[in-house]
Amino acid sequence: MKTAVFSARRYDQTLLTEANRCAGHELVFIQDRLTAETAPLARGCPAVCVFVNDCVDADVLQLLADQGTRLVATRSTGYNHIDAVAAGRLGMAVVRVTDYSPHSVAEFAVGLLLAVNRKIARASMRTREGNFELEGLMGFDLHGKTVGVIGTGKIGGIFARIMRGFGCTVLGHDRHPSEAFEQMGGQYVPVRELLARSDVISLHCPLTEETHHIVDAESLSHVKRGAILVNTSRGGLVDTEATVQALKSGQLGGLAIDVYEQEASLFFQDLSSTIITDDLIQRLVSFPNVIVTGHQAFFTVEAIGQIMATTVDSITAFERGQPLDHRVPAA
Repeated sequence: MKTAVFSARRYDQTLLTEANRCAGHELVFIQDRLTAETAPLARGCPAVCVFVNDCVDADVLQLLADQGTRLVATRSTGYNHIDAVAAGRLGMAVVRVTDYSPHSVAEFAVGLLLAVNRKIARASMRTREGNFELEGLMGFDLHGKTVGVIGTGKIGGIFARIMRGFGCTVLGHDRHPSEAFEQMGGQYVPVRELLARSDVISLHCPLTEETHHIVDAESLSHVKRGAILVNTSRGGLVDTEATVQALKSGQLGGLAIDVYEQEASLFFQDLSSTIITDDLIQRLVSFPNVIVTGHQAFFTVEAIGQIMATTVDSITAFERGQPLDHRVPAA
């Protein structure tokens, strides 16, 4: 089936082509994001394949439907970038990747935590310049500290287990408590108690209307002073402006993020030779106790391979009229 693949980077093309080797779909790779302006590039394609920063709102879906597109396959678990209700109204199916290596994101979150706490990036930059001074590089032991995990699903559960291995007390908050989380030593508490007690807070929940800006000025006022916040889930979970103020006041002792609420215009492209006009991201990266990476937590051989294989399988199932195991509900 002819499929327009938007936001297609070189690794997408290589690995999706490999996953498609036996299926034989006609893949049309498009480097641009899917927007109302680029939607015409999918003309004649019954399926489109998108990523997290593509715009798949009602207007874009209408344009795609008018061109004959009947399937939207996102190369991600989250699908908040897609108006699933509008897709259902238009008779379009939406599929996602319901499961890929959860270890990739959990392990990266731990790496970000260690990097910001132990000032690893700053230390590396210093030694490259011949500066081996230790002043300003002091961190703290994670052993014996309290780590709060908001969202204790597969990824959050693995992150919590790793933190238990460090000798941390682990607190959790989730609308759907996990027995496995408690069995490995985690304790569920109200979110305000989690914020007040945790030396480290890590976000592993989906972005919904309920969780949008779950970290805002009000919640940050309850955070244990000097705590580190880690976000490898979705940028919209965090009110960036409020976070900047919390960093300036010392309420937050550090921030490590792999996602950013305005990342669509920044991430997955090389802007090193341009002037970045996003003042918030510029302010964030100016803090010595902040680490920002470009949405790479999922980026392992194992995870990408599984993402591409699942995506191709879904396209094949749709073409054959088979049940879609990874279909997103329309409501």
